[in-house]
This record gives sequence, structure tokens and C-alpha cells, in this order.
Amino acid sequence: MLREVPEYDPRAWLLKALRETAHAIESLVWNIEDSALDTRPDADEWSCRDLVAHMAHMERRYTEWLERMVRTDDAEIKAFDGDSSDPSANPADDAFDLTDEFSVQRQQTVYLLWSLDTEDWERRGIHPYLGPLTIMQVAREMNEHDLAHLWQLRRICDRFETASV
Repeated sequence: MLREVPEYDPRAWLLKALRETAHAIESLVWNIEDSALDTRPDADEWSCRDLVAHMAHMERRYTEWLERMVRTDDAEIKAFDGDSSDPSANPADDAFDLTDEFSVQRQQTVYLLWSLDTEDWERRGIHPYLGPLTIMQVAREMNEHDLAHLWQLRRICDRFETASV
């Protein structure tokens, strides 16, 4: 007898994917020598610490959007340019502290999203350039952003693990 295939739930899938990102970052960075965390593989690439700093910075911005969208109907959400932020602006930030910061912030974001009902996922914010965005669209954007930088972080970490063997 065949078991029923569960129905695809995009919210549950996104929550799972968003929740797992912090663990993925930690597992990648954990195995890298401290001296390598600030090494840029190429002059135009970010280091592991730069990437984690960027992820933590972006998580704060996305969470601000989501919190405004939950509290206010058609909330005005501020534009930000994540690519223009300089993740190496504060070199005193430790990669592991930044990983923890991202993890705590991401957990709060996931709890916020988890608390929403189906209709809430369609709540909108108004972005000055992109126009109306739903919470679902922001969550998808967060996931795509995670995937792009996890891939980048994996490539860098793989180089260092290979070099140390």
C-alpha cells in the first residue's frame, strides 16, 4: 500500500530552509583556521568573515522589513543596498561572533514567520523602488540571498580545507 504524499507547503519549506542557514554557516566556518577567516581568495572576493558580516547585516535589514510589515498595513519599507555595504568596515568583529549574531537574529526571524497565519504571509510592505512586496516574497528573497552566499562561502572554505591538507 502506498503512503500519501504530503502536500507541498511553501511556508513550511521556507521556514526549514531559513532555519538551516545558520547551521550551514557555522559548520562551514567552524573547520577553517582562524588565520584563514580573513583571507580573501582573490582581491575582488570577500573573505569568510566578510561574508558572515554581510549576512548578519542583511538579516537585520530583512527583519526590520518583516517586523514593519507585520505591525502595519502596507508599511513603508526602507530601501537598502546590501551590495554597497562594506563588510570589512569593522575588522574587530570576530567571524564566530558574527556567526552567533546571525544565528540569533535568524532564529528570531524564523519565530516571527512561524507565528504568522496563512493570511499574514500575504501582508504587504511598500518598497520605494520595488513597489508592493508580500512577506512571502521577502522570505523567498532571504532564501535566495542565503543560497547565493552559502555557495560562495562553501567555495572559499573548500579552498582552505584543500590547501591545509
